Amino acid sequence: MAKNESNLWKYLKQNTPSISWTRLENSSVQGTPDLLGYNKKGHFFTVEMKVANRNNVRLSSHQISFHLRHPNNSFILVKAIASSRLKLYEGRQIQSLVASGLELEPLAEGLADCLKVFEEV
Repeated sequence: MAKNESNLWKYLKQNTPSISWTRLENSSVQGTPDLLGYNKKGHFFTVEMKVANRNNVRLSSHQISFHLRHPNNSFILVKAIASSRLKLYEGRQIQSLVASGLELEPLAEGLADCLKVFEEV
């Protein structure tokens, strides 16, 4: 799964030039999202990247806790392998995402719509 997330990171970085990305490699604070984004409006936001083979999205209790504590300007970006589509969820949707998986209506779907959300944070 890590290789798939690495590929997702490369794809996102190459195709979203309007966002300044910092990859967070944090092993000391569990649950910290994978990416820190900064848009042209001068706003920061975080993104947890996930790749889902099936309907369910695997999130650790630490990741869930992070999004419960930081519901604003935090996102979960899921690449659904079956459809090859990107789905973006807000941090505040974390409990519903865990319960419903990819059946949950995303905030945005597809790279172009996800980028619009990041640019408007």
